[in-house]
Amino acid sequence: MTERAARKLTVGRRLSRRFQVNLVGEGALAGLLGGGVVTLYRLALSLAEKGLRSITSAFAGHAILVAAWFAILAVILVVVSKLMLWEPYTQGSGIPQIDAEVIGRIDMPWYRVIGAKFLEGTLCAFAGLSLGREGPSVQLGGMSGKAVAKALKRGRGEERLLVTCGAAAGMSAAFHAPLTGVLFAVEEIHKQFNAPLIVSVMTASVVSDFLVSQVLGVRPVLSLSFAADLPHIDYALVVLLGLACGVLGALHNSGMFFAQRCYDKIKHHLPYARLAIPFAVAGVVAFTFPQLMCGGDAIVETIQQTGGLAWWTIMGLLLGKYLFTTICFASGAPGGTLFPLVAMGSLVGGLFGVIAINALGLPEAYVVNFVALGVAGCFSGVVRAPVTAVVLVFELTGSLDSLLSVSIVAILAFVTANVLRVDPFYEHLLAGLLGVTPDDPMVNGEAGEKILHTYTVGAGARIENMLIRDIPWPDNVRVVTVERAGQEIVPTGSTRIMALDNLLIIMDTDTESDASLKLQQMTRASIDTQWTPSNTR
Repeated sequence: MTERAARKLTVGRRLSRRFQVNLVGEGALAGLLGGGVVTLYRLALSLAEKGLRSITSAFAGHAILVAAWFAILAVILVVVSKLMLWEPYTQGSGIPQIDAEVIGRIDMPWYRVIGAKFLEGTLCAFAGLSLGREGPSVQLGGMSGKAVAKALKRGRGEERLLVTCGAAAGMSAAFHAPLTGVLFAVEEIHKQFNAPLIVSVMTASVVSDFLVSQVLGVRPVLSLSFAADLPHIDYALVVLLGLACGVLGALHNSGMFFAQRCYDKIKHHLPYARLAIPFAVAGVVAFTFPQLMCGGDAIVETIQQTGGLAWWTIMGLLLGKYLFTTICFASGAPGGTLFPLVAMGSLVGGLFGVIAINALGLPEAYVVNFVALGVAGCFSGVVRAPVTAVVLVFELTGSLDSLLSVSIVAILAFVTANVLRVDPFYEHLLAGLLGVTPDDPMVNGEAGEKILHTYTVGAGARIENMLIRDIPWPDNVRVVTVERAGQEIVPTGSTRIMALDNLLIIMDTDTESDASLKLQQMTRASIDTQWTPSNTR
């Protein structure tokens, strides 16, 4: 090696190390800001729910006061609608918006989103709508990461990374589960594993969890303690529960999507007319079935006594929570479904456990095991993120004793829901946000000895935003399909490749090694494409 080449290699290594240190520091900043915002958000939601329950319990039984509460709901409805009109990106969960931000399809104003989403979520909690805090927390955290990127004047590549870091911080603070935050950000949002991403996202998530622990304590949002591990002889029940959760996950998504199509028929006086439905239902629920209000904290408390509840009581809570959550979320109200999903998964597991105990004579101590399995199965079946589901249950229980059974349930639920051909929840929402539809089909091509490979286009990859006809593909390679936000696109030369597209590639077996290497380089995420040494000054 020449002296000049050695000097260039040394400088490159120094810059690389400096860049990695910068990523850790910037990830920590994103985690600090995102965790701080979400901690305040959780405190605001807690105060709102306490105020709601105090007021509705005092108003119950008094017709004039009940009427006054509905008048208050009408005022909240108008305020939330005005905020949504002021900043449209705050409607719904917020997770699809972060997905779209990361792949470069939208550019949200972080300051407007944080302010509007914070107020909207708090007001919806005070109104009693069955919405979760995790989706808004991911959006608040992601926008906090974007704020850090703007303050540091980072390029688009690093900005996307910091949005992902902030999203992980938001999930971590919302669930009090740092590893879940990391896995959710990587598995659901960024969809790629690489060392700089993992290190910076993990830093953000850990910093966020440390901050929220200092303010709200170290107890997880759903604490489950196993009295005994489920014997392997009973794992046939684990398999059965996994299959059931996959079916229920598909039904959950189908029902949500159907409700959204029903709301789409309301065309006038938006969003007031759509939001009027869940607000009116929330007023009724507050004085009839108050356990169903808000994200599901009351149900989580009830789950601790699941062994003492009759199966029909659990079934009633499950159906009521699902219907109320569907009515609220499908309207476009600013809030998520993850915490209600965890509550419903707990009910599914509890219901299965009670039935198994009554039918087979199992010890009642195993109900908690089935509750944890229900959470993992429903999460995996709905979101299609089985790894995150397993890690979530590990952090909720603080035990690895259930690792095998949880993994079985998560995998079976994931496969079953996919076999039923129902879209993953957030990919369907992202497709709706982006308006993704399949292109016109084209004629299929050549025959011969071929092999198929799938490649995910990383954020900042060389071929991102390029037309298929302009990409210098390796020899004997052809793009068969492009999967974008859960939708399959049959490509033409004018199809533009976007970040996080899944490309199904057909190639000759004779040139597979060389073509695969080139395609990996072309699709690899490049988070530092906009970074230069001057950024570190």
